[in-house]
Amino acid sequence: MNLGWYPIFLREMLHFRRKLLRLGYIFSAMVIPIIYLLAFGFGLGRDVKIEGSDYLSFLLPGLVAMSSMNNSYTWVSSNLNLNRIYFKTFQIYIQAPIKASSITIGEVLAGMAKGLFASMLIIIVGFLSASEFHITPLFIIILLINCFLFASLGIIAGMKTKSHEDTATYSNFFIIPMAFFSGTFFPIDNLPLLIKAIIYIFPLTHTNIAIRKTQIDSEGLISIAVLIVYALIFFLYGSNLVKKYSE
Repeated sequence: MNLGWYPIFLREMLHFRRKLLRLGYIFSAMVIPIIYLLAFGFGLGRDVKIEGSDYLSFLLPGLVAMSSMNNSYTWVSSNLNLNRIYFKTFQIYIQAPIKASSITIGEVLAGMAKGLFASMLIIIVGFLSASEFHITPLFIIILLINCFLFASLGIIAGMKTKSHEDTATYSNFFIIPMAFFSGTFFPIDNLPLLIKAIIYIFPLTHTNIAIRKTQIDSEGLISIAVLIVYALIFFLYGSNLVKKYSE
């Protein structure tokens, strides 16, 4: 069994553990979702009903999806960019007798771990604040796929960017629009058809659709299939970028 990915994953987890020892890091991971939760969830509270439940219960799965996206993507893209351009530790991976797919797996799993950690913080807040909020096995599966997908996208961004500032540019053009327009804060059913068609291209849209399902239906199956296709494309493309790396 090839465990070439494990040293890379372990290194990132040791780095992550050092960050966890700083109390400010945990709060920084929660601050943006908590702001949204306070401003939208508790602000509108239970006075607004969406899809048969109060707005807070509708919002929480979207915040979990958004938080897992942000943290999985940012951890991988930023670390890979810094290790490749500034610290030059990524070149050690390339020179080592490790397959490109193993490097990609190690980095993606590390990104997933951070995304899941940030998501768990929101889930805990959700259980404490919303009586109708609950998670299902389907919820967990979609969360794992979402973390894998955006960690793989982080590989692509980390390999493509030419400076650390470029990672912010990628985030501004791709991650932030998805966070706001993919059904995190409001249902997309009543949007104009053209805008709705564009929004359905975003992978986070399908995460928000599937993660709110209590059981699988035809719409959920389509969204899961779309997420899996995106995840495979991003992972394979990221592995190819690692394989062809020659800086």
